[in-house]
Amino acid sequence: MNITLGRTEPIDIYENVKAKLISGALAPGMKLKPADLQGEYDCAPNTIRDVLMRLSNIGLVEFQLQRGFRATASSLERRSDVARFRILLEQAGAVDSMKRGGILWEADLAAAHQKLLHIERQIIGIGEVQSLLSYWTEAEQKFHETLISACESPMLIETYAKVYLQFRQQFVGQQRDFGANYFEAIIEEHQAIVDAALARDEVRCQQAIHEHLKRNLQTADQQGTGKAS
Repeated sequence: MNITLGRTEPIDIYENVKAKLISGALAPGMKLKPADLQGEYDCAPNTIRDVLMRLSNIGLVEFQLQRGFRATASSLERRSDVARFRILLEQAGAVDSMKRGGILWEADLAAAHQKLLHIERQIIGIGEVQSLLSYWTEAEQKFHETLISACESPMLIETYAKVYLQFRQQFVGQQRDFGANYFEAIIEEHQAIVDAALARDEVRCQQAIHEHLKRNLQTADQQGTGKAS
């Protein structure tokens, strides 16, 4: 999302900076200077500080006295840790949604999957991801959030939303291989998740979620030995 000229509302600034953090436009570990952002968004200094503090509360920004703000750093260890927690939350939310969700949940999940599938096929067709990265990120987030949306646990949904954003930030900071084979595998994994969820097969859905995310369960030590979880 591009910011237009003129004073910008705080909520728009928050959403725009957040989008840049989870897409890599503001790279992990990058120093975030409030004065620069204030000029970019044409807003008051306190507005930018408030936005950055809100983003620090969900783990996308780090703040240290005397050192200021930075986009949260990315590492294999951090990515693996966030991925493990995401798997646990998503599996629990999906199981509860399969128990409690009705036909509207099924319809919403099928629709979210079709949108995601269309974007992923477009990425394969054009042979690169950067031009569609923001669309893919939004559609992928919507699909996984819809999967757990009928779990009837506001705390789980709220926590998952924060963990998902942290995961995407770690993901774009570490992932380098976005070839056609990558997205062909991702398409199959998303299909396996939605098929299991709509069939109300709890065990198969939990397994599909783990299969989808297990490539992220790798630390620097494991990478050095060629061992993946």
